[in-house]
Amino acid sequence: MRSPFRNTHPLICSGFENSSVPVERILSSLFFVPETAIQPSEPGLVYLFVSVLVNQAPILDNIWLRKSDYAEISSETTINHVVFGIASASNSWENRKEYVRLWWKPEQMRGCVFLDAMPPLQQNDANSTSLPPLCVSEDTSRFRYSFKGGDRSAIRVARVLLETVNLNHSNVRWFVFGDDDTVFFAENLVKTLSKYDHKLWYYIGSISETFVQNDHVLSSFEMAYGGGGFAVSYSLAKVLAKVLDSCLDRYPHLYGSDARIYSCLAELGVSLTHEVGFHQVDLRGNLFGLLASHPLAPLISLHHLDKADPIFPNKTTHQAVEHLLKAATTDPHRVVQQTICYDNMFSRTISISWGHAVQIFEGNVLVRDLLQVRNTFKLWREDISNTDLYMFNTRKIDSNPCKRPTIFFLENLSTNLNTNDPVIKSIYKSNGIGNCFKKKDLTKKLQEIRVFAHKLDLHIKLEARRRQCCDVLPFSSNDKVLNIAIRECGEDELAYMHQ
Repeated sequence: MRSPFRNTHPLICSGFENSSVPVERILSSLFFVPETAIQPSEPGLVYLFVSVLVNQAPILDNIWLRKSDYAEISSETTINHVVFGIASASNSWENRKEYVRLWWKPEQMRGCVFLDAMPPLQQNDANSTSLPPLCVSEDTSRFRYSFKGGDRSAIRVARVLLETVNLNHSNVRWFVFGDDDTVFFAENLVKTLSKYDHKLWYYIGSISETFVQNDHVLSSFEMAYGGGGFAVSYSLAKVLAKVLDSCLDRYPHLYGSDARIYSCLAELGVSLTHEVGFHQVDLRGNLFGLLASHPLAPLISLHHLDKADPIFPNKTTHQAVEHLLKAATTDPHRVVQQTICYDNMFSRTISISWGHAVQIFEGNVLVRDLLQVRNTFKLWREDISNTDLYMFNTRKIDSNPCKRPTIFFLENLSTNLNTNDPVIKSIYKSNGIGNCFKKKDLTKKLQEIRVFAHKLDLHIKLEARRRQCCDVLPFSSNDKVLNIAIRECGEDELAYMHQ
C-alpha cells in the first residue's frame, strides 16, 4: 500500500532561465578572437577589431542590460519588495491597531499608517515597535466632496497611495493598500504577487462579496475594494501618483477612496486583475460558510472582522484571528484550502478547511454541492433590495439539524521535524454545538480529528491549481479519533463515494 504521506508528483527540473551563465562566456562566444590573432605589431587588425566592437554596440548594450537586470528578473519576489499604505484615523487607531499588530512583521515589512492627526496615546504605547510607523496625511481641504451623507476623509484615504509612493522607498516592486482592520496573510500576498511582472502595469484586488455593494453603492464590478486590500505594481503606482490629484478634482461625487483610485486607473486605461484571495467581507454574523468553502486560491486578506462573529468558538475576535494566523504561519499556502474525501466504510463525507475546521456529513454529499458556500452569514445591508444576492454560489443551511454536518474546529498544530520530509499534524475538536443526537453512534462518539499533510508549496502550481485529495486512515483510527491524510491526487483520480 502506498504511503498516504508520500509526495507523488514528479520533480520539476530547472529551466535555462534559472541558470547562471557568465556574461563573459556569452561575449566570448559572440566575439571569439584567438590570442595570437592580435599582436601589438598589427595595428590594422587592432583597428578592425575595435571597429567590430563599435558596430556591434547595440548588441553589447542589450547583453549588458540583460546582465544588469538578471538579478532582479531571476530573484523571487519577497516581502522586502512590498511597501504597505494603511489607512486609519486618530479616533479609530487605538482600537484597530491590534489587528495590524497580529500580521505586521517590523523586521521585514515597510510602510506607514496614515492618520488625520497623531493620536495622543501613541507616546505611551510600549509595544509601538511591533507596529508600522505613523504618518500624518497631508491637508485635503482644497478638494471638493459632494457625496450626500458620505465622509470627505475618502479623499485623504485615496491620497494614501500618492503619499506612500512619495516615501521614496528603494527596491520596491509592489505597493499594497488596506485599512486598519484589514488582516493580511503576508506569505500568500507575496506568493500571489510573484505571478505578475512588477515592471508592467498591474492593479490587483477583488470586488465585494455582495451584489448590492458592487452594483447599487459603487456601481462597479471592476473595482478593488480598499478594505479587502489591493496591490499596484511599482511602475503603475509611480504614474498614478503623478496624476491622482487631477483625478480627485473630477470625482467629488463618489463615495469612497477606492472608487476614486479605480476611476483614475480607468482614465489611465488600466483594468482590475481579479484575485479572489482578497476578501472585503461585506458580511455579518457567522463567516463559517465562506471559510469552509474558500476558493482554490491562497487566502490573502480578511476585512470587517469586528462586524462578524469570531471565526473560532469560545474565543474573542482577536484571539480567533491570531489562532488562524498560527495555522497560516505553519502552512501559509494551505490555510483554509478545501479538501474533500469519503469514508466509504461508514458512508460519511468529509470536507476539510485546513487550519480552520473539518465537517463530517452523514451519507454521500457530492463535491459540487460542497463547493457552494453555505449561507451561514447575515446580510450586510437590510435597507436596500437584493442584499441577499452574492457574487458566488450559495446554498441554504438545511432546516433539519440532523442533516447538518458535525463541525470540528482547529485545536492545535505540530510538525514532525525528525524526518527529511516533515509532516504537519493539525488536530480538530468538536465543541458540541448544533450536533444532532439522532446521528449515527460512530459520528457521535468522535471527539478528535487528526489531519496529516506535507507543507503545501505553490512554487510551480499557483496558476494551474488542483485541489488535493485525502484518505481516511483506518489502521490508526478508533471510535473517538479519526485520522486523515492529505496528499496529491492521482492523475485521473476522482473524489466521490465508492459504493
